[in-house]
Amino acid sequence: MSSSGKQLRLAMLGMIEGNGHPYSWSAIINGYDPAAMAQCPYAGIIAYLGLQDLAAMGIRGARVTHLWTDDPEDAPKVAAASLIPNIVARPEDVIGQVDAVIISTDDGDDHIRRVRPFIEAGLPVFVDKPMATNIADLRQFVQWHEAGAVILSTSGMRYAPEMRLSDEQRTQLGELRWITSFTCKSWERYGIHALEAIEPLLAPGFLTVQAMSDAGGDVMHLTHRSGVRVTIGAIHDAYGSFGAVHLYGTQGQLPLRLNDTYHAFRGQLVAFIDMLQTGTRPLPFAETVELMAVIIAGRSSREQNGAIIHIADILAETLS
Repeated sequence: MSSSGKQLRLAMLGMIEGNGHPYSWSAIINGYDPAAMAQCPYAGIIAYLGLQDLAAMGIRGARVTHLWTDDPEDAPKVAAASLIPNIVARPEDVIGQVDAVIISTDDGDDHIRRVRPFIEAGLPVFVDKPMATNIADLRQFVQWHEAGAVILSTSGMRYAPEMRLSDEQRTQLGELRWITSFTCKSWERYGIHALEAIEPLLAPGFLTVQAMSDAGGDVMHLTHRSGVRVTIGAIHDAYGSFGAVHLYGTQGQLPLRLNDTYHAFRGQLVAFIDMLQTGTRPLPFAETVELMAVIIAGRSSREQNGAIIHIADILAETLS
């Protein structure tokens, strides 16, 4: 960790189909070359980066200095676009060259093997959401954390400005009674976005998950210790509805919608960099473990034809 004011060197590691974070996250930290970024295959990234003042981009105190992508042909394109000076042949080659690593892939069943070399080398790791989507892998992350490893995993939705309520909005809502939250793609891969958009409004305390599923996706019904009912939709092809949240209270209702992807991601990355610089976590690790247990419970409910799954049972098996 760094508290000396020196610039942190970060490695951006991994890129899989459907996830352009090595382009976007590296650009948010480093700035970018507009001509090279124009070749990025993710039009949405080009669009939201283009709305920002290029001269003001970058995160003070850190720089992505090293890059590895699953397909070696992608690396030169990402490096040119996002101003990354070093491409490595193997992810482990960054050990000894950087202060922390970012695992920028969103397959929660494949993070343990990607993370292990860096945990064993003592490097802090940011893991793209979802951290782990099965009990065995979640148990391993918990063991690493308890042994002193520095691990952070969040969705950018936690930091989305649109998901933060003003005092006036809270008053207009009254007491919350029901929340709906929506994502495209799969529950395993993207459900954490919909979940982490609302969890800061409720605090930890999810109790049960029950899935209603078909080939097109899942609708998950959650209960929470607060008594607020939660319904999360993860419908595979509904890309245009991503980031929609609706709050229902005793006095009123309020629709929320993610419109500023850039600042959601920037807030997420700033939180990691601040943690590296200060040693203070942006949220307790146990909170992330509970969120992963919710994702795993939804998966288990689907596999058990809609059975009600208790989060406490998932956590008991994870922490045993």
